[in-house]
Amino acid sequence: MFFSTSQPAVRRSAYAPAMRSLDRFLDQALAAPAASANMGRAAFQADEQSWTLSLDVPGVTREQLTIGIEGAVVRIETLADAPRAYKQAYELPQDIDTTASTAKLENGVLTLTLAKKQPVSNVTKITIN
Repeated sequence: MFFSTSQPAVRRSAYAPAMRSLDRFLDQALAAPAASANMGRAAFQADEQSWTLSLDVPGVTREQLTIGIEGAVVRIETLADAPRAYKQAYELPQDIDTTASTAKLENGVLTLTLAKKQPVSNVTKITIN
């Protein structure tokens, strides 16, 4: 009897494309928190009338920050000349009353007090003849 060593035929795995896409997904998912870590720590509190959002933004002055509110979305970002780059958006469950909302920057902590917009009833009562 003769025994010979032979290499098995090279086959491509049917799962190879799926594994590559899984690797790509995991790379993106694990890298995403690092990309959003620019904003620093954030604390969120809610009560019946407002939400309070506190963010760490060290090294940035109030002139270098812009805060935009559109409906229920709050966008916070720094201008191009700021020493650090921050860019973050938060979506809240209810529209924000911009006239009653305030922002305060003190010791590197930005505190936003966002008033909840009270729903307006559009019900019209009519008299019965």
